[in-house]
Amino acid sequence: MQILMRNYLMLFVLFVMSIQIACKPKTDTPKKEDNALDRQVLLTQMADSIIIPAYGNFKTKFDAFYLAANTFSSNPTEPNLIVLRIKWAEAYIQWQTVELFDFGPADKQTIRNFYNIYPADTTGIQFNIANPSANLDIPASYTQQGFPALDYLLNGTGNSNASIITYYTQPIESEKRLAYLMRVCNRMQSLLGLVITDWNGAFRETFINKTGLDISSSTSLMVNGLVLHYERFIRSGKFGIPSGALLNGIASPEKVEAFYKKDLSITLAKTAHQAYVNYFNGKSVHAGIEGPSLKTYLNALGAKDGVTGQSLSEIINAQFVQCGNKINGLNQNLYQEVINNNQAVKDVFTEMQAAVRMLKVDMTSAMSITITFTDNDGD
Repeated sequence: MQILMRNYLMLFVLFVMSIQIACKPKTDTPKKEDNALDRQVLLTQMADSIIIPAYGNFKTKFDAFYLAANTFSSNPTEPNLIVLRIKWAEAYIQWQTVELFDFGPADKQTIRNFYNIYPADTTGIQFNIANPSANLDIPASYTQQGFPALDYLLNGTGNSNASIITYYTQPIESEKRLAYLMRVCNRMQSLLGLVITDWNGAFRETFINKTGLDISSSTSLMVNGLVLHYERFIRSGKFGIPSGALLNGIASPEKVEAFYKKDLSITLAKTAHQAYVNYFNGKSVHAGIEGPSLKTYLNALGAKDGVTGQSLSEIINAQFVQCGNKINGLNQNLYQEVINNNQAVKDVFTEMQAAVRMLKVDMTSAMSITITFTDNDGD
């Protein structure tokens, strides 16, 4: 009887313990996926590891160019012209790594419009040179300033170094020409300063703390800006328009980026595309390692391709590789490629169009982001 009572007592104790364990609150460490869904973590990574340091790197290159411009303006010699061109090209390449951040301060200052709308309006530039009070704040002036205008001023005002130096040393006219060169540079410097000051100031806190998904949230503004950049300014601007893929098949080689420095166009395109891929994958500028990103966020959401069931982020990255391979297959002179190998340029556009659909439709749908801009090219 005592043995039977002991058995009953042991069973009762085990029963009570099982209830206590079942009712005990969970204190487990949050899963990695939970952290990856934290949009504040994502936005902080974007701001601190990519956007702000990328602007810092660009400022270093731009400052070197600006110094060379001042030197040339004071002493327009051939050696100074050669140095200035080198610094311009380096700054233009570096610009491709920040142009995609066209939200927040960059959108507020509309810096892209004043930095990189091409092809340059040479007639308008000449008018502005002759009229120092010409308004550079209006939309009509976009193509008369920025890197494309500098491309013309440094590479397109003569057929040789000697003729360009003559352009900037002729009596009477040279003073106005050099003044306009510096006016463009000064405006670029001022706008850049405003954007960087905002990012290094109060806007960073605003950016990382607006963690919702409404159309005014940081995530929505960022994603809309990124999708627009890839669609309109990489796919269309660099390849679709010059090749004629967006102009009823009519090639327009004169509309390539860096028209007067034609061997720079592909370098600009490669840099822009790789910067975009790095941002999608959260690759930090200084450390070079991946962190919280659009990729990790999509993975945490469990976003899948509707047809294959494969991870959406893997599908997007695979398409980025295809686009990169097509770009790498082009020769350095995009102007000549449009003329002599145009189908290859159109093929880049086609591959990028597939990436646009993934970004603009699949990614935004998975993230519950509303696209707030419109285009009329069949996306």
